[in-house]
Amino acid sequence: MGWTLTTSLDDFRSAAGEFLAADPVENTVLLTILDRLTRDGLHAYGEQPPRFGWWQGPDGAVAGACLRTPPYGPRLGRMPVAAAEELARRLAADGERPDMVAGEHGTTLAFAAEWHRTTGVNWHIERNERLFRLGELTPPPAPPAGRSRLAAPADRETVARWLVDFCVEAEVRPPGDPFADTDQRIAAETLVLWETEDQRVVALAGASPAVAGMSRIGPVYTPPADRGHGYASALTAAATVHAKSRGADEVLLYTDLSNPVSNAIYQRLGYRPVNDAAEVAFK
Repeated sequence: MGWTLTTSLDDFRSAAGEFLAADPVENTVLLTILDRLTRDGLHAYGEQPPRFGWWQGPDGAVAGACLRTPPYGPRLGRMPVAAAEELARRLAADGERPDMVAGEHGTTLAFAAEWHRTTGVNWHIERNERLFRLGELTPPPAPPAGRSRLAAPADRETVARWLVDFCVEAEVRPPGDPFADTDQRIAAETLVLWETEDQRVVALAGASPAVAGMSRIGPVYTPPADRGHGYASALTAAATVHAKSRGADEVLLYTDLSNPVSNAIYQRLGYRPVNDAAEVAFK
């Protein structure tokens, strides 16, 4: 049957919604993006309209999904390798020229290799990540002094600056309008801050709204001057509790495999590896 591509969010949800919800862990990023597009409109990520796709196997059942929210590249959900290769050929034939693609490690590399064969464009792995899911939360035995709290409108400038700083440090594309992104996150109560006893804010963590029983932690950011005091560990635990209090049965997070410190922190908190993911850049 192959790929069906559309700019209709309703058609995508109708065709692929059940497939995505059946495996919210593997499809966590697609579900989170869809939730925001539904809540904030099709231009939540940029001026160009998103494009959605689903892949049907020989039996007609949906067995793969992807989406793209320009200026970001395609995000691959769960799919067979053959579907990823077919998608690369289809997007190339349609004149698409993304600068990146991301998703589960094997399917993303299969897409990239087929993209090179089809277009001649070279590629390299920009980032290797690992998806973790919460087993049993084990909060830090000796948390730093202070408390967690939701980000409020008064935190707007600090949060907007830190979200950009996080993107720069992680080498990912920052939001086009950091203040609009901050306002949306604060209004949706998806950001938690760590505040010291003298009411100084020292760290930030996000927890996406629960979708299909799943919430994802991120970003987690502490300014360089305040690192090494356990704020990120304590705040990640607090953000996890916040996510579960809002209806999440599964709490997930991605880590950069090049950062052994954060990987160790999350595993001490009770997060366990699920699979690896990759972000590939084309040039």
